[in-house]
Amino acid sequence: MNIPRFAAVGMVAIVTALAGCSETTSPQQRSAGTGALLGAAGGALVGQALGGDTRSTIAGAGAGALLGAVAGTAAAPREGREMCRYRDYDGRIYVAPCDERYYSGRY
Repeated sequence: MNIPRFAAVGMVAIVTALAGCSETTSPQQRSAGTGALLGAAGGALVGQALGGDTRSTIAGAGAGALLGAVAGTAAAPREGREMCRYRDYDGRIYVAPCDERYYSGRY
């Protein structure tokens, strides 16, 4: 058994398992994560097919993850309203959908 190949497969398995544990609230974040996972898997396959070694497989997985995340973010449904930052009465800053003052230009 080739140890570097075994290590590469193990790394992909660990990254996939950890990505599944992440909790995201935005559809864009979920879509980017899914795109990154699918891109990494596809890139690893292409890298292995073209290069035939561990270095090519890892490079393909990295490039595929990057392209997959970009494509997933671009394909994600946009939320209907913009998000604005607000300051609470106690000074805490939070993010919420913008209210009508934002859209009417009364800020």
